[in-house]
Amino acid sequence: MVLSSFYPVICTTRLQESRDFYTGLFGFEITFEADWYVSLKRDSHELALLDPTHPTVPEGYRVPVAGLLLNFEVEDVDAEWERLVARGGLKPELDLRSEDFGQRHFIVADPNGVLIDMITEIPPRGEYAEQFVTPGR
Repeated sequence: MVLSSFYPVICTTRLQESRDFYTGLFGFEITFEADWYVSLKRDSHELALLDPTHPTVPEGYRVPVAGLLLNFEVEDVDAEWERLVARGGLKPELDLRSEDFGQRHFIVADPNGVLIDMITEIPPRGEYAEQFVTPGR
């Protein structure tokens, strides 16, 4: 299989609010917008928003998103904490902290309850250092 693209599609009844959240806070740009679908892009990263009641969603699956976590790996998570939480007023669902498994991160939520995990990789400690299979890590 040759994969030409891969991106999450968030089923939401809050299309405009979600669009504004991702464009205003995370720098995504709108590449397509209809009253039932919004396609967003930032550099090579894509994200879409879809009204779950649209007929392209199979019957029985026409519900808003639940249980989704999006990881945003960034260069400086402390600066993002300052921008999004301290100055931006977003409520942290998980406070900024460093984890032994190799992440400094915090979590906020989008208008749909989708969790946004803002992450900067740090060196893993203890037993976690041996669990990575990626060369050079």
